[in-house]
Amino acid sequence: MDTNLFSVIIGSGSYIPTLKISNDYFLNHVFYDKDGTALSKPNKDIIQQFEKITGIQERRYVSDAQVASDIAGLAAADALISSGIDPESLDYIIVAHNFGDINASNRRSDFVPALASRVKHHLRIVNPLTVAYDLTWGCAGWLQGVIQADYFIKSGSAKRVMVIGAETLSRMCDPHDRDSMIFSDGAGAIILEARHSSEPVGILSHVSKSYTDDMAYVLGMGSSYNPDFEGDAIFIKMNGRKLYESALKTVPLTIKDCLDKASVSISDVDKLLIHQANQKMDEAILRELFTICGEGGNIPLDIMPMTISWLGNSSVATIPTLYDLIVKGNFADQAFNRGKNIVFAAVGAGVNMNAVTYRIPF
Repeated sequence: MDTNLFSVIIGSGSYIPTLKISNDYFLNHVFYDKDGTALSKPNKDIIQQFEKITGIQERRYVSDAQVASDIAGLAAADALISSGIDPESLDYIIVAHNFGDINASNRRSDFVPALASRVKHHLRIVNPLTVAYDLTWGCAGWLQGVIQADYFIKSGSAKRVMVIGAETLSRMCDPHDRDSMIFSDGAGAIILEARHSSEPVGILSHVSKSYTDDMAYVLGMGSSYNPDFEGDAIFIKMNGRKLYESALKTVPLTIKDCLDKASVSISDVDKLLIHQANQKMDEAILRELFTICGEGGNIPLDIMPMTISWLGNSSVATIPTLYDLIVKGNFADQAFNRGKNIVFAAVGAGVNMNAVTYRIPF
Protein backbone atom coordinates (compact mmCIF):
# COMPACT_ATOMS: atom_id res chain seq x y z
CA MET A 1 0.00 0.00 0.00
CA ASP A 2 1.29 3.47 -0.97
CA THR A 3 1.86 5.32 2.32
CA ASN A 4 1.96 8.67 0.50
CA LEU A 5 -1.50 8.17 -1.02
CA PHE A 6 -4.40 9.91 0.70
CA SER A 7 -8.14 10.35 0.19
CA VAL A 8 -9.15 14.01 -0.06
CA ILE A 9 -12.54 15.62 -0.57
CA ILE A 10 -12.67 17.50 -3.87
CA GLY A 11 -16.37 18.32 -3.97
CA SER A 12 -19.55 18.26 -1.93
CA GLY A 13 -23.25 18.77 -2.41
CA SER A 14 -26.52 18.62 -0.53
CA TYR A 15 -30.24 18.82 -0.94
CA ILE A 16 -32.29 20.36 1.86
CA PRO A 17 -36.01 19.74 1.32
CA THR A 18 -38.12 22.86 1.00
CA LEU A 19 -41.02 21.79 3.23
CA LYS A 20 -40.41 23.26 6.69
CA ILE A 21 -42.14 21.42 9.52
CA SER A 22 -42.20 23.36 12.79
CA ASN A 23 -42.94 21.76 16.14
CA ASP A 24 -46.43 23.25 15.99
CA TYR A 25 -47.20 20.76 13.23
CA PHE A 26 -47.52 18.10 15.95
CA LEU A 27 -49.93 20.00 18.20
CA ASN A 28 -52.94 18.09 16.91
CA HIS A 29 -51.32 14.64 16.91
CA VAL A 30 -52.52 12.02 19.37
CA PHE A 31 -49.47 10.46 21.04
CA TYR A 32 -49.38 7.09 22.79
CA ASP A 33 -46.85 5.39 25.01
CA LYS A 34 -45.31 2.09 23.89
CA ASP A 35 -47.89 0.18 25.98
CA GLY A 36 -50.72 1.68 23.92
CA THR A 37 -51.81 4.20 26.53
CA ALA A 38 -52.60 7.70 25.30
CA LEU A 39 -50.29 10.32 26.83
CA SER A 40 -52.11 12.46 29.35
CA LYS A 41 -49.96 15.58 29.07
CA PRO A 42 -51.11 18.30 26.64
CA ASN A 43 -49.22 18.19 23.35
CA LYS A 44 -47.89 21.68 23.98
CA ASP A 45 -46.10 20.40 27.10
CA ILE A 46 -44.85 17.27 25.32
CA ILE A 47 -43.43 19.36 22.48
CA GLN A 48 -41.79 21.88 24.82
CA GLN A 49 -40.06 19.07 26.71
CA PHE A 50 -39.02 17.45 23.43
CA GLU A 51 -37.48 20.70 22.18
CA LYS A 52 -35.68 21.26 25.49
CA ILE A 53 -34.01 17.83 25.29
CA THR A 54 -33.31 17.49 21.56
CA GLY A 55 -32.86 21.12 20.53
CA ILE A 56 -35.12 20.53 17.52
CA GLN A 57 -37.42 23.42 16.60
CA GLU A 58 -38.17 22.41 13.02
CA ARG A 59 -37.24 19.83 10.42
CA ARG A 60 -37.51 19.34 6.64
CA TYR A 61 -39.73 16.91 4.72
CA VAL A 62 -39.63 16.03 1.03
CA SER A 63 -42.58 16.76 -1.25
CA ASP A 64 -44.96 13.93 -2.15
CA ALA A 65 -43.37 13.70 -5.59
CA GLN A 66 -39.88 12.92 -4.25
CA VAL A 67 -38.21 9.72 -3.05
CA ALA A 68 -34.76 9.14 -1.56
CA SER A 69 -33.02 8.39 -4.87
CA ASP A 70 -34.35 11.67 -6.30
CA ILE A 71 -32.83 13.80 -3.58
CA ALA A 72 -29.67 11.66 -3.59
CA GLY A 73 -29.33 12.50 -7.28
CA LEU A 74 -29.76 16.21 -6.58
CA ALA A 75 -27.04 16.16 -3.91
CA ALA A 76 -24.80 14.13 -6.24
CA ALA A 77 -25.26 16.59 -9.10
CA ASP A 78 -24.41 19.44 -6.72
CA ALA A 79 -21.22 17.65 -5.66
CA LEU A 80 -20.21 17.10 -9.29
CA ILE A 81 -20.63 20.80 -10.03
CA SER A 82 -18.60 21.62 -6.93
CA SER A 83 -15.77 19.27 -7.96
CA GLY A 84 -15.69 20.19 -11.62
CA ILE A 85 -14.83 16.61 -12.63
CA ASP A 86 -16.17 14.46 -15.45
CA PRO A 87 -18.88 12.20 -13.93
CA GLU A 88 -17.64 9.34 -16.11
CA SER A 89 -14.35 9.39 -14.18
CA LEU A 90 -15.99 8.12 -10.98
CA ASP A 91 -14.89 4.62 -10.00
CA TYR A 92 -17.62 4.08 -7.40
CA ILE A 93 -20.93 5.59 -6.37
CA ILE A 94 -21.90 4.51 -2.85
CA VAL A 95 -25.34 5.46 -1.55
CA ALA A 96 -26.01 5.06 2.16
CA HIS A 97 -29.64 4.84 3.25
CA ASN A 98 -31.85 2.64 5.44
CA PHE A 99 -35.25 2.31 3.79
CA GLY A 100 -34.75 2.63 0.04
CA ASP A 101 -37.26 4.60 -2.00
CA ILE A 102 -40.62 5.03 -0.30
CA ASN A 103 -43.44 6.45 -2.36
CA ALA A 104 -45.79 8.84 -0.56
CA SER A 105 -48.83 6.88 -1.74
CA ASN A 106 -47.41 3.41 -0.98
CA ARG A 107 -45.10 3.50 2.01
CA ARG A 108 -43.17 0.32 1.35
CA SER A 109 -39.40 0.11 0.99
CA ASP A 110 -38.23 -0.27 -2.61
CA PHE A 111 -34.63 -1.44 -2.98
CA VAL A 112 -34.61 -2.83 -6.53
CA PRO A 113 -32.72 -1.59 -8.42
CA ALA A 114 -30.24 -0.25 -5.89
CA LEU A 115 -30.55 3.45 -5.14
CA ALA A 116 -26.95 3.89 -6.31
CA SER A 117 -27.93 2.44 -9.70
CA ARG A 118 -30.85 4.86 -9.87
CA VAL A 119 -28.56 7.79 -9.03
CA LYS A 120 -26.05 6.73 -11.68
CA HIS A 121 -28.93 6.54 -14.16
CA HIS A 122 -30.21 9.99 -13.15
CA LEU A 123 -26.71 11.40 -13.64
CA ARG A 124 -26.56 9.80 -17.12
CA ILE A 125 -23.26 8.09 -16.36
CA VAL A 126 -22.72 5.29 -18.88
CA ASN A 127 -19.25 4.07 -17.89
CA PRO A 128 -19.72 0.42 -16.79
CA LEU A 129 -16.61 0.74 -14.61
CA THR A 130 -18.43 3.25 -12.42
CA VAL A 131 -19.61 0.68 -9.88
CA ALA A 132 -22.77 1.65 -8.01
CA TYR A 133 -23.93 0.00 -4.80
CA ASP A 134 -25.91 0.67 -1.63
CA LEU A 135 -24.90 0.58 2.02
CA THR A 136 -27.31 0.17 4.94
CA TRP A 137 -25.60 0.68 8.30
CA GLY A 138 -27.93 2.85 10.33
CA CYS A 139 -27.28 6.57 10.74
CA ALA A 140 -23.53 5.86 10.56
CA GLY A 141 -23.91 4.51 7.01
CA TRP A 142 -22.65 7.55 5.11
CA LEU A 143 -19.48 7.73 7.18
CA GLN A 144 -18.97 3.98 6.70
CA GLY A 145 -19.23 4.61 2.96
CA VAL A 146 -16.46 7.19 3.32
CA ILE A 147 -14.35 4.59 5.14
CA GLN A 148 -14.96 2.04 2.39
CA ALA A 149 -14.03 4.65 -0.21
CA ASP A 150 -10.76 5.28 1.62
CA TYR A 151 -9.98 1.55 1.48
CA PHE A 152 -10.62 1.53 -2.27
CA ILE A 153 -8.36 4.53 -2.80
CA LYS A 154 -5.57 3.40 -0.48
CA SER A 155 -5.52 -0.04 -2.17
CA GLY A 156 -5.10 1.57 -5.58
CA SER A 157 -8.38 0.18 -6.91
CA ALA A 158 -10.06 3.58 -7.20
CA LYS A 159 -9.09 7.18 -7.90
CA ARG A 160 -12.46 8.85 -7.39
CA VAL A 161 -15.41 7.78 -5.25
CA MET A 162 -18.70 9.52 -4.63
CA VAL A 163 -20.39 8.83 -1.28
CA ILE A 164 -24.00 9.90 -0.79
CA GLY A 165 -26.28 9.78 2.22
CA ALA A 166 -30.02 10.14 1.53
CA GLU A 167 -33.10 9.41 3.59
CA THR A 168 -36.81 10.19 3.78
CA LEU A 169 -37.47 9.29 7.40
CA SER A 170 -40.74 11.22 7.39
CA ARG A 171 -42.21 8.28 5.46
CA MET A 172 -41.27 5.81 8.22
CA CYS A 173 -42.50 7.68 11.30
CA ASP A 174 -45.37 6.56 13.50
CA PRO A 175 -47.60 9.65 13.80
CA HIS A 176 -48.61 8.45 17.29
CA ASP A 177 -45.04 8.19 18.63
CA ARG A 178 -43.52 11.39 20.05
CA ASP A 179 -40.09 10.18 18.85
CA SER A 180 -41.37 10.80 15.31
CA MET A 181 -40.66 14.49 15.90
CA ILE A 182 -36.93 13.73 15.79
CA PHE A 183 -36.75 12.52 12.21
CA SER A 184 -36.42 14.43 8.95
CA ASP A 185 -35.42 14.12 5.29
CA GLY A 186 -32.38 15.20 3.31
CA ALA A 187 -29.39 14.23 1.21
CA GLY A 188 -25.68 15.03 1.18
CA ALA A 189 -22.72 13.90 -0.92
CA ILE A 190 -18.96 14.19 -1.22
CA ILE A 191 -16.41 13.11 -3.81
CA LEU A 192 -13.12 11.66 -2.61
CA GLU A 193 -10.03 11.63 -4.82
CA ALA A 194 -6.65 9.94 -4.52
CA ARG A 195 -3.82 12.39 -3.87
CA HIS A 196 -0.11 11.81 -3.40
CA SER A 197 1.40 13.95 -0.67
CA SER A 198 4.64 13.94 1.30
CA GLU A 199 2.66 15.36 4.24
CA PRO A 200 -0.44 13.62 5.67
CA VAL A 201 -3.66 15.17 4.32
CA GLY A 202 -7.25 14.11 3.87
CA ILE A 203 -8.31 10.97 5.73
CA LEU A 204 -5.70 10.19 8.37
CA SER A 205 -7.49 7.42 10.29
CA HIS A 206 -10.80 5.75 10.88
CA VAL A 207 -12.43 3.39 13.38
CA SER A 208 -15.66 1.39 13.09
CA LYS A 209 -17.47 -0.59 15.81
CA SER A 210 -20.67 -2.64 16.14
CA TYR A 211 -22.31 -3.24 19.51
CA THR A 212 -24.77 -6.05 18.84
CA ASP A 213 -24.91 -7.86 22.18
CA ASP A 214 -27.66 -6.12 24.13
CA MET A 215 -27.87 -3.09 21.84
CA ALA A 216 -28.73 -4.61 18.45
CA TYR A 217 -32.44 -3.75 18.67
CA VAL A 218 -32.29 -0.46 20.56
CA LEU A 219 -33.33 0.99 17.20
CA GLY A 220 -35.66 -1.14 15.12
CA MET A 221 -39.05 -1.44 13.49
CA GLY A 222 -42.42 -1.97 15.08
CA SER A 223 -46.17 -1.38 14.89
CA SER A 224 -47.83 1.92 15.69
CA TYR A 225 -48.22 2.73 19.37
CA ASN A 226 -51.87 3.49 18.60
CA PRO A 227 -53.70 0.21 19.34
CA ASP A 228 -56.45 1.22 16.91
CA PHE A 229 -54.10 2.02 14.04
CA GLU A 230 -55.44 0.54 10.81
CA GLY A 231 -53.17 -1.49 8.56
CA ASP A 232 -50.01 -3.50 9.05
CA ALA A 233 -47.42 -0.75 8.54
CA ILE A 234 -44.29 -0.78 10.69
CA PHE A 235 -42.36 2.27 11.81
CA ILE A 236 -39.04 3.35 13.33
CA LYS A 237 -38.96 2.58 17.04
CA MET A 238 -36.27 3.63 19.49
CA ASN A 239 -35.29 3.01 23.08
CA GLY A 240 -33.99 6.54 23.46
CA ARG A 241 -32.78 6.30 27.04
CA LYS A 242 -30.79 3.10 26.45
CA LEU A 243 -29.27 4.52 23.27
CA TYR A 244 -28.35 7.75 25.07
CA GLU A 245 -26.62 5.91 27.92
CA SER A 246 -24.73 3.62 25.54
CA ALA A 247 -23.65 6.40 23.19
CA LEU A 248 -22.32 8.47 26.07
CA LYS A 249 -20.05 5.58 27.08
CA THR A 250 -18.93 4.33 23.66
CA VAL A 251 -18.87 7.22 21.16
CA PRO A 252 -16.23 9.32 23.01
CA LEU A 253 -13.98 6.24 23.23
CA THR A 254 -14.43 5.55 19.52
CA ILE A 255 -13.45 9.12 18.66
CA LYS A 256 -10.44 8.96 20.97
CA ASP A 257 -9.36 5.66 19.38
CA CYS A 258 -9.54 7.33 15.99
CA LEU A 259 -7.51 10.34 17.14
CA ASP A 260 -4.90 8.10 18.75
CA LYS A 261 -4.64 6.10 15.53
CA ALA A 262 -3.81 9.31 13.67
CA SER A 263 -1.51 10.59 16.45
CA VAL A 264 -3.69 13.69 16.73
CA SER A 265 -4.59 15.21 20.10
CA ILE A 266 -8.03 16.61 20.88
CA SER A 267 -6.45 20.04 21.29
CA ASP A 268 -5.45 19.88 17.63
CA VAL A 269 -9.01 19.24 16.42
CA ASP A 270 -10.59 22.29 14.82
CA LYS A 271 -14.10 20.91 14.23
CA LEU A 272 -16.15 17.90 15.31
CA LEU A 273 -18.88 17.03 12.81
CA ILE A 274 -21.05 14.57 14.67
CA HIS A 275 -24.31 12.88 13.70
CA GLN A 276 -27.12 14.86 15.26
CA ALA A 277 -30.13 13.14 16.79
CA ASN A 278 -30.21 14.85 20.18
CA GLN A 279 -28.44 18.07 21.06
CA LYS A 280 -28.08 17.26 24.76
CA MET A 281 -26.61 13.85 23.92
CA ASP A 282 -24.06 15.33 21.52
CA GLU A 283 -23.07 17.99 24.05
CA ALA A 284 -22.61 15.28 26.69
CA ILE A 285 -20.51 13.21 24.26
CA LEU A 286 -18.32 16.26 23.60
CA ARG A 287 -17.79 16.89 27.32
CA GLU A 288 -16.94 13.23 27.94
CA LEU A 289 -14.53 13.20 24.98
CA PHE A 290 -12.59 16.16 26.31
CA THR A 291 -12.60 14.65 29.81
CA ILE A 292 -11.13 11.30 28.75
CA CYS A 293 -8.59 13.18 26.63
CA GLY A 294 -7.50 15.19 29.68
CA GLU A 295 -8.87 18.50 28.37
CA GLY A 296 -12.11 18.70 30.35
CA GLY A 297 -12.02 22.44 30.93
CA ASN A 298 -10.81 23.49 27.49
CA ILE A 299 -13.70 22.92 25.08
CA PRO A 300 -13.69 25.52 22.28
CA LEU A 301 -17.08 27.19 21.89
CA ASP A 302 -17.38 26.66 18.13
CA ILE A 303 -15.86 23.18 17.79
CA MET A 304 -19.17 21.34 17.26
CA PRO A 305 -21.42 23.11 14.70
CA MET A 306 -25.05 22.01 14.96
CA THR A 307 -27.88 21.96 12.43
CA ILE A 308 -30.32 19.89 14.47
CA SER A 309 -32.42 22.90 15.57
CA TRP A 310 -33.65 23.51 12.01
CA LEU A 311 -32.88 20.30 10.09
CA GLY A 312 -33.66 17.64 12.70
CA ASN A 313 -32.19 14.15 12.35
CA SER A 314 -31.90 13.22 8.65
CA SER A 315 -29.92 10.07 9.45
CA VAL A 316 -27.16 9.42 6.88
CA ALA A 317 -27.63 12.88 5.37
CA THR A 318 -26.83 14.81 8.55
CA ILE A 319 -23.03 14.92 8.39
CA PRO A 320 -22.51 15.40 4.63
CA THR A 321 -25.13 18.17 4.64
CA LEU A 322 -23.37 19.86 7.55
CA TYR A 323 -19.99 19.55 5.79
CA ASP A 324 -21.40 21.02 2.58
CA LEU A 325 -22.99 23.98 4.36
CA ILE A 326 -19.71 24.88 6.06
CA VAL A 327 -17.37 24.35 3.13
CA LYS A 328 -19.55 26.52 0.88
CA GLY A 329 -19.81 29.33 3.43
CA ASN A 330 -23.51 28.76 4.14
CA PHE A 331 -23.13 28.26 7.89
CA ALA A 332 -22.71 31.49 9.85
CA ASP A 333 -19.45 31.84 11.80
CA GLN A 334 -18.17 28.41 10.74
CA ALA A 335 -15.33 27.62 8.32
CA PHE A 336 -12.72 24.97 7.62
CA ASN A 337 -9.11 26.15 7.79
CA ARG A 338 -6.33 24.73 5.64
CA GLY A 339 -4.07 22.31 7.45
CA LYS A 340 -6.49 21.92 10.37
CA ASN A 341 -7.96 18.64 11.61
CA ILE A 342 -11.63 17.82 11.68
CA VAL A 343 -13.33 14.70 13.03
CA PHE A 344 -16.45 13.03 11.68
CA ALA A 345 -18.36 10.76 14.06
CA ALA A 346 -21.66 8.89 13.90
CA VAL A 347 -23.77 6.34 15.74
CA GLY A 348 -26.94 4.61 14.67
CA ALA A 349 -29.01 1.43 14.42
CA GLY A 350 -27.09 -1.77 14.88
CA VAL A 351 -25.72 -0.30 17.14
CA ASN A 352 -23.04 0.82 14.70
CA MET A 353 -20.65 3.71 15.17
CA ASN A 354 -17.57 5.13 13.51
CA ALA A 355 -15.18 8.05 13.39
CA VAL A 356 -12.82 9.57 10.82
CA THR A 357 -9.93 11.97 11.37
CA TYR A 358 -9.52 14.31 8.39
CA ARG A 359 -6.93 17.01 7.68
CA ILE A 360 -8.00 19.85 5.41
CA PRO A 361 -5.47 19.99 2.52
CA PHE A 362 -3.23 23.03 2.21
